[in-house]
Amino acid sequence: MYDLILKNGTLVNQNGITKADVGVSAGKIVAIGQLASAKAGKLIDCTRLTIMPGVIDTQVHMREPGSEHKEDLETGGRAAVMGGVTAVFEMPNTNPLTITRSAHADKITRARNRMYCDFAFYIGGTRENTDQLAELEQLPGCCGIKVFMGSSTGDLLVEDDTGVENILRSINRRAAFHSEDEARLIAREPLRVNNDPSSHPIWRDGKAARLCTERLLRIARKCGKRIHVLHVSTADEIALLAANRDIATVEFTPQHLTLTDEAYARIGTLAQMNPPIRSAEHKQALWKALANGLPDVLGSDHAPHTIAEKQHPYPASPSGMPGVQTLVPIMLDHVNKGKLSLERLVDLTSHGPSRVFQIAGKGRIAAGYDADFTIVDMQARRTISNDWIESRCGWTPFAGHEVTGWPIGTIVRGNMVMWEDQIIGKAGGQPIRFQETLPRII
Repeated sequence: MYDLILKNGTLVNQNGITKADVGVSAGKIVAIGQLASAKAGKLIDCTRLTIMPGVIDTQVHMREPGSEHKEDLETGGRAAVMGGVTAVFEMPNTNPLTITRSAHADKITRARNRMYCDFAFYIGGTRENTDQLAELEQLPGCCGIKVFMGSSTGDLLVEDDTGVENILRSINRRAAFHSEDEARLIAREPLRVNNDPSSHPIWRDGKAARLCTERLLRIARKCGKRIHVLHVSTADEIALLAANRDIATVEFTPQHLTLTDEAYARIGTLAQMNPPIRSAEHKQALWKALANGLPDVLGSDHAPHTIAEKQHPYPASPSGMPGVQTLVPIMLDHVNKGKLSLERLVDLTSHGPSRVFQIAGKGRIAAGYDADFTIVDMQARRTISNDWIESRCGWTPFAGHEVTGWPIGTIVRGNMVMWEDQIIGKAGGQPIRFQETLPRII
């Protein structure tokens, strides 16, 4: 007798793609195979559907506290599960900044049983809290330390080598970095053209990313520490990162794999983000790197702003776009177009996050793991629209984008929270656990 059985589905897990049933009890996976004679409190017929491990989005900005008019933890969590995402890592550039024990604890309290997905929060690394980071990174529900080496939304800039080195020397877990060279960004500010967002990637060019990533790799190598380079967007960085795989893991975003700089003419500042959407040559280089195995994870860099804010004339318009809800359908469409395999997508969105960040009990369809599932229809053809978006901002840069492949159901620790574009049940989100911060029994 099980609490839940997923019946007649096609599983994508460490065994490849297979037909099998999944039995769930007490929020955990307990059986995989043919369960025709078994009984369950709830049975979900997954005929013609594909069951993936729950998708983990390792870079989102939910804007709470401080900017709830753009998004909050509840609406961001709704957006996540509507898009098939079962867990998220949230960034520290809120107001107040997430740089103290109390600020982190406040976020945990706000999110628990209010987000529909599970969650973890980054602690921001600053010059002021460097001596506390070794303790802060061990807090339950902390996914690690995040450092901004280039200015973006918020006030968490550590642009100098000494500051970055001090942070790395003070911590033990893998740290995540926004890698753009601040000195080059300042020097190139005159290249921004008023009312012309297409000048954004000219200002924040590929060399700004490469210079910073070179510095970051050199510092990490000097300190003997692990780093995670977020939203890699340039051809310039690929060879550097490939040569340093022993210390560096890599994130790509669906935006940089899908959009090119033609988007500035089509949707204006809605295409503005940091690092920028770039030319087709950069996008092609990212796809080649993906085929060669470079990226470890996909993160959406979900960073919503209101339409009114985005309509400010460039460069007064803020950088960032929503993405947590569109990650799965955009990438399923790429699978159906032959750009990557379904197994590779699962590696980037479930196995990879679990491996890179040492998540405890998530990221696989295997006995003993949390019963987190992203259930998709690989044949469903849909057009992404703004009225489907659950984020408070109410828009997506992919509005009007036709896709093949759609999230049908989202299950978090055995609880169905989305089915066929309807959010159901109660929000029961809990902090993600990490192997490096599991409580010790004395």
